[in-house]
Amino acid sequence: MTIAEREQQILRVRQQGVHPELEAALAEQLRREVVNTVKQVLEGALREEVTEFLKHLEGKKPYRSGYYERQLHTQYGTIEKLQVPKLRERNPERHWQILERYQRSLGNLLDWLCCLYVMGLSLRDLQAALYFVVGRVLSVNAVNQITLQVQRRLDAKRQAPFEQTPAIILVDGVWVDIQYVIADEYKEDLSGHLRQRRQVEERVVLAVMAVWADGRTEVIHYEVAETESEAAWRDLFAHLIERGFDPKALELVCSDGSLGLPPAIAAYFPNAQQQRCITHKVRGIERHLNYQELPQVDAQQQQQQQPLKLTDAKQQRRFEITSDAYDIFEAVDVNQAHDRLQDFAQKWQSREPDAVRTFLNDSELTLTFYQFPHDLHRHIRTTNHLERLFREFRAKSDEIGAFPNEMSCLTVLCMVVERDHAKHDRKSSANNS
Repeated sequence: MTIAEREQQILRVRQQGVHPELEAALAEQLRREVVNTVKQVLEGALREEVTEFLKHLEGKKPYRSGYYERQLHTQYGTIEKLQVPKLRERNPERHWQILERYQRSLGNLLDWLCCLYVMGLSLRDLQAALYFVVGRVLSVNAVNQITLQVQRRLDAKRQAPFEQTPAIILVDGVWVDIQYVIADEYKEDLSGHLRQRRQVEERVVLAVMAVWADGRTEVIHYEVAETESEAAWRDLFAHLIERGFDPKALELVCSDGSLGLPPAIAAYFPNAQQQRCITHKVRGIERHLNYQELPQVDAQQQQQQQPLKLTDAKQQRRFEITSDAYDIFEAVDVNQAHDRLQDFAQKWQSREPDAVRTFLNDSELTLTFYQFPHDLHRHIRTTNHLERLFREFRAKSDEIGAFPNEMSCLTVLCMVVERDHAKHDRKSSANNS
């Protein structure tokens, strides 16, 4: 679809709106007045920024050298010829505050676009939304530049040193599809251009979430790996330590049953214990149910003696055994939890031996959280905080399909994480100054 066709499509949608239109001439006049006012305010601020720069510059001060013109997209509309002051020399030394060098969109417009994108708008939806803001149809390619702005922030955060180390972390991975270039293989596109062939491969994004003493949670690191192997976890932990993470300060790592994780924890964090996620542990029961001795009537309606269908009987069995399993972890202390674990095994051993055997395997690792303050138990006995973020991320990745590269994948996750941190007023533990 061409830009002109897309504009006509957007206008047709606009005509179906429920709000009455302002008279076209009045609407255009208002837009011009607002954009002109914004232009004057920005140009004044840019001149003042240069004045301050010269005031604090040591040595010989360069002369001003007029202005150059730049197009700038704002939430009020497009400024076609914003006059940006320049110097005869030493321009690269300037610390840009109001606008970054080569920036074409105002920061709060970019933040607005990023927020809409993470909330579910596709790039073509953003294209339509921007039409009513800047007064023109931008190409999907141009709209896609919003992720490039986030990439710069992502790079800075991934390299920022930690100011403090949490005593507890949650770790988990989410699988995605990413495109990778095939070396020395090319194909001709519809325009006749030769482009390198790409193939889609599965990768996992490994993430680390800190749990602080007051119960706050914060995603502090994530990176792409080929698998959840010991080598992948070792690399991730090494990157944490490179950023200033104190390996001796870590006391607990909550995770699923990844086989490569325990040896990696032992190698890098000598004082850390492992907490197996109780949610993953209980869900694992369902894969090993034999459905022996199923109930014949509904437990909630025994007086009516209503016969149960097979599917309903199986559903009731799943509910009963998982409810009993979750009840173990609501015990007031570890001794009571052990008693409930023993009662669980005795109750279900004859009917669901495979499920009980699986659940009891490494069951001690699901009770490590009792060694920590009670107020933290709900935060540190599962990886649910990370899983919730992963659900939001999967919603975007499913829409995208295969990410064009690893950076694109991490950028979208970064946007999801930043929105979540903003919603819950979380402050970063990394030094991003």
